[in-house]
Amino acid sequence: HAASTGSGPVSALWTEINRCGQNGDFTRALKAVNKILHENKDDVIALRCKIVCLIQNGGFKEALNVMNTHTKSLTSDMIGFEKAYCEYRLNRVEHALKTIQGIPEQTDKLKELYGQVLYRLERYDECLAVYKEMIRNSHDDYEEERKTNLSAVLAAQSTWESTSADLGLPESSYELCYNAACLLIGQGQLSQGMQKLQKAEELCRKSLTEDSDVTEEDVDAELAIIHSQMAYVMQLQGRTEDALQLYNQVIKLKPSDVGLLAVTANNIITINKDQNVFDSKKKVKLTSAEGVEHKLAKKQLQAIEINKALLAMYTNQADQCNKMLASLQTQNPGHPRPVLIKVAQLCREKQHNKAIELLQRFSDQHPESASGIKLTMAQLYLTQGHVTKACDILKSIEEIRYKPGMLSALVTMYTHEEDIDSAIDVFTQAIQYYQSEQPGSAIHLSLVREAANYKLKYGRKKEATSDLEQLWKQNTNDVHTLAQLISAYSLVDQDKAKALSKHLPSPDTMSFNVDVDELENSHGATYIRKKAAKVVGESQPKEPGPEDVKKKKKKKKGKLPKNYDPKSTPDPERWLPMRERSYYRGKKKGKRKEQVGRGTQGATSGASPELDASKSASSPPTSPRPGSGTGTATAVSNVVPPRQQKPAAAGATRKKAPQKKKKGGKGGW
Repeated sequence: HAASTGSGPVSALWTEINRCGQNGDFTRALKAVNKILHENKDDVIALRCKIVCLIQNGGFKEALNVMNTHTKSLTSDMIGFEKAYCEYRLNRVEHALKTIQGIPEQTDKLKELYGQVLYRLERYDECLAVYKEMIRNSHDDYEEERKTNLSAVLAAQSTWESTSADLGLPESSYELCYNAACLLIGQGQLSQGMQKLQKAEELCRKSLTEDSDVTEEDVDAELAIIHSQMAYVMQLQGRTEDALQLYNQVIKLKPSDVGLLAVTANNIITINKDQNVFDSKKKVKLTSAEGVEHKLAKKQLQAIEINKALLAMYTNQADQCNKMLASLQTQNPGHPRPVLIKVAQLCREKQHNKAIELLQRFSDQHPESASGIKLTMAQLYLTQGHVTKACDILKSIEEIRYKPGMLSALVTMYTHEEDIDSAIDVFTQAIQYYQSEQPGSAIHLSLVREAANYKLKYGRKKEATSDLEQLWKQNTNDVHTLAQLISAYSLVDQDKAKALSKHLPSPDTMSFNVDVDELENSHGATYIRKKAAKVVGESQPKEPGPEDVKKKKKKKKGKLPKNYDPKSTPDPERWLPMRERSYYRGKKKGKRKEQVGRGTQGATSGASPELDASKSASSPPTSPRPGSGTGTATAVSNVVPPRQQKPAAAGATRKKAPQKKKKGGKGGW
């Protein structure tokens, strides 16, 4: 630069700028450049040097102002890349794309930036093509970085667009390995994805521990994104406790990446659901941090906003919830989630009819999302007891109308309503559909059999004959179906039944070589027929020998009481308990004196006749039976022990007994 800018002080300034640029001291270089521009404000080289210094120091906005102020002297072919880069770093991605497309010469560094811009705009197919071309045509030290970016594009396609391609990229670095894991997770291969994440963690630890300046905290900070993704896989696998623990570990590290914090906090909120809302309200603040919108994909941001609305609903903030939903519907009118949350909010307010009207209106306006909406409508009708209306809605969902699960649901609901004709009609239409689309397939024949069994169950034998005949023709060796068919025809067309019975196999061919004895003695037999043991080698009954006599003597006679007298007549009441016999007069223990307080709970021997069990064998118990609910304590409670009675309610007041106050009135446990 010194040669083109004259001599003297200006030349010294250029020397200073050159030296500072080589040393990376761009702040000092900027001061020198400003001195030159003070002398000549339109010096193109000085302006370009100023822009570079500002970019190196992170002053993207100021650099862009310099470019926009000197548009006449600084043309797009001179500072096009710098302008696009500043716009990209200021998150003006659309402007950056427009600037790049307006530059006539596409240099390698411009293509690199173009790929980054396309990635941020989520135009993954175009981005993929750009990186493929760069990898094919470039031969420098940045090949691994380009492959890392390419693997990130593939992972994003797999996650957000459900499309992916295996380009055989290496997994030599932990970044490449992490992106490969994300691709597998997007494809639903969770176990394989977890293995790749574990490999990425191992590679990350290995690469960072080689640097002596790296601390354990630095390693944990770098591993945070891998751990958060591991927790996400655990959550998808249903291991919510493990996932929650790992998510909270990431949050405690307070990583500098606001995007990572937002995603982790959002996932914790999804685990909490309508529980632990205090924790969710703290975590939701992390999802609203400055700059989050520039770090995440559109679908991630949308999911976070939907979860915020759900949290507002769970915390009974109806106005805030409705405001969020209105914003979401404005941004994406065809998305069904905001409508479903609105419906849930209306149902919480017991406005079911209004909810159904909203669902109907949305399904009419957005038929592409109608299937999920109509399923919700059917669920609402069912909760209100309108089963037939629910069936009509389900039958209108063409995409899943003939799926086995849908057919089963429809038949079950019609049967519940005792509308057998409609249930049979569901079978008939489904069979016709599979007859034309997949004739003879397993699902087609299965439906025919189910239809036949259903008709037979509900006495529609005449209608079942056509289904059974179709099944039998598919397999004429199916004796079970043939028997069902003959049984059905026997009531509607006996001649046909007789004709078909000729196809039944003969009894000889139907006999099976079954050892009955072995079957009866098998482990699973529930009844074994007893029979006399066979004697080998003798067919004639033999004379009873001494062994047989001994066997007969083994029969034991019943035991007789010690004081048994064969001449006396047995007591006819001997089988009754002693206290229930007519001649029982109670126990006699010495002199019968009144012993106050010696009985049960203050009972006296001089009790009134109605309390004397000896006067009547069928006198009722004097204490309430367990669960009688009288709530009063009684003086005598010798019928049901305390441990068999229900404990009295805490704090309940007990009434005093007429006699002595009960001891231990707080419960005998």
